Amino acid sequence: MTALTLDRLTKRFGATTVVDDLSLAVPAGSFLVLLGPSGCGKSTTLRMLAGLEDVTAGRIRVGDRVVVDPAVGVDVPAERRGLGMVFQSYALWPHMTVRQNVGWPLAVAGWSRDARRDRVAEVLADLEIAALADRSPAQLSGGQQQRVAIARTIAPRPDVVLFDEPLSNLDARLRTETRALLGRVHRETGATTVYVTHDQVEALALATHIAVLRDGRLEQLGPPEELLERPATAFVAGFLGSPPAVLVGGRTVGGRLVRDAVDLAPVPSGADAAHAMYRPQDLVIDPGGQLAFEVLESTPAGGAHLVTGLLGGADDARGGDRVTVIADRREAPGRTTRLRVPAAPAALYGTDGALL
Repeated sequence: MTALTLDRLTKRFGATTVVDDLSLAVPAGSFLVLLGPSGCGKSTTLRMLAGLEDVTAGRIRVGDRVVVDPAVGVDVPAERRGLGMVFQSYALWPHMTVRQNVGWPLAVAGWSRDARRDRVAEVLADLEIAALADRSPAQLSGGQQQRVAIARTIAPRPDVVLFDEPLSNLDARLRTETRALLGRVHRETGATTVYVTHDQVEALALATHIAVLRDGRLEQLGPPEELLERPATAFVAGFLGSPPAVLVGGRTVGGRLVRDAVDLAPVPSGADAAHAMYRPQDLVIDPGGQLAFEVLESTPAGGAHLVTGLLGGADDARGGDRVTVIADRREAPGRTTRLRVPAAPAALYGTDGALL
């Protein structure tokens, strides 16, 4: 069953297209993360779903119900779409206590006094903030305010919950704690979740599905493991992961992908390859390797080192590619050495960025 469907969704601000012909289906009960760099259209997409931004073209369905279709004049108001939303800025009512903030949407929805009291107590306990029920937002920390915002959103039991970068204002420790809480809330409520972030750790920790956006268009949609193991485009390969896959640029010569006179891989007949993809752990810093490598930084990470550097200039004159590999020892920044690459790359991508 599909909880949300976006059909060729488009948003323009004047001559600028922010979301471009975006189509995706969100399975019921899933945790979908919209992921991408700043300006890719993820927050605008979420705001169109929520009814906070007009749609230029396309259609949005919640379940089987069309809530937006400008072609036929359909635009269901935000409060009638049956969606809950948690904002980055918490957006709590400052003159209300925590209990009143959480209970207010239930009152608006017509819940009885007894039902409101019981439901508020339930969600405050679930989010471990029952002791804060009679405090005002001004008396709460940022992490506590965000828990209140989440409690207020899930209290009416919406079928779909939207999150707009809800952890970006929290410090690292609180982000980790609240991320775990969000995962538990999702498992317990079963609500379909659409979550916007630029943080890959959040995305990989929480998502059942990830939609990677770039320049308002969908690059790839699927479970996190699928995107990491089989990235459909060079952009996804070089964007997702910590560290991401290593992309070595080159050019096709005589049916082979070549960089700096190094033969990297055969290219399928009739194709024109631009990048070979390697796993960061499969490249070795070795003075006898094939490719020149200038070390920029070396960061300890779980018993290994993440070594970032520049590959030597490519034949296509684009200059060095910045890559990160996993090494078993620290490398001195500023050192020039070489990288040894496997006999065959994990994947090849064409000049259009598509998987060959």
